Amino acid sequence: MSGQVRAGIGGWTFEPWRGVFYPKGLRQADELAYASARLPVIEINSTYYSSQKPESFAKWAAATPEGFVFTVKASRFCTNRKVLSDAGESIGKFLNQGLVELGDRLGPILWQFMATKRFDPQDFEGFLNLLPESLEGRPLRHAVEVRHESFAEAAFLDMCRARNVAVCLTEHAEFPMIADPTADFVYARLMTGADEIETGYADEALDRWARRLETYAKGGAPADLPHVAPVADRGDGREVFAFFISEGKVRAPAAAQALMARLKGADAR
Repeated sequence: MSGQVRAGIGGWTFEPWRGVFYPKGLRQADELAYASARLPVIEINSTYYSSQKPESFAKWAAATPEGFVFTVKASRFCTNRKVLSDAGESIGKFLNQGLVELGDRLGPILWQFMATKRFDPQDFEGFLNLLPESLEGRPLRHAVEVRHESFAEAAFLDMCRARNVAVCLTEHAEFPMIADPTADFVYARLMTGADEIETGYADEALDRWARRLETYAKGGAPADLPHVAPVADRGDGREVFAFFISEGKVRAPAAAQALMARLKGADAR
């Protein structure tokens, strides 16, 4: 059994996309509807910097088609702190700002940590214990994006796996890549694109990522990516979320569309 793969972008308001991804003359108010009709997932980034209103989440959900998913980047006030296990109040404020208004569009929540944050087993486990399994009756899924090499060890993976928390697969020139799946879904952020390439990534790179994400979706783990420990296959597959972020941002929508086209082509074979 294979899970669904969704490829998307971070946010939908970005001026350089106008006239490149968005048609000239498209109203800014219509950009989310346009993007969500062409991509199956978008990562909401504005929540990392500040709180949003419940009516904003409701409006965003209403602008998107059935089956579309938002992932949400958690507030920096939850993760950019010396003692993570003291983040309970900040986590509560973030979760209760109106996320439930996304309804069935609500996907995983991404908790991103600074590159200077090292793995402290006791403190990080305390943080994971603060992440609730549900919010007002709606199940929650969590992913953690760590950016320090000290996290590349089995103890960290084990504590995430025990809680069904995904470790974000980060492709970046300066951050370590941890490709071990630790949950029933995979969260990937691909950040080495180039605006000089019309599709953000070269054809060969997109082909490789399509194969890798298909492998995750089928319950396996790509052999050509770095794993901290041997990974057992899941018979029921995994849901996969992949985002083109950061470098090559102007071409990120094109990269996501090109990757989805490859995955649909694979389904047809």
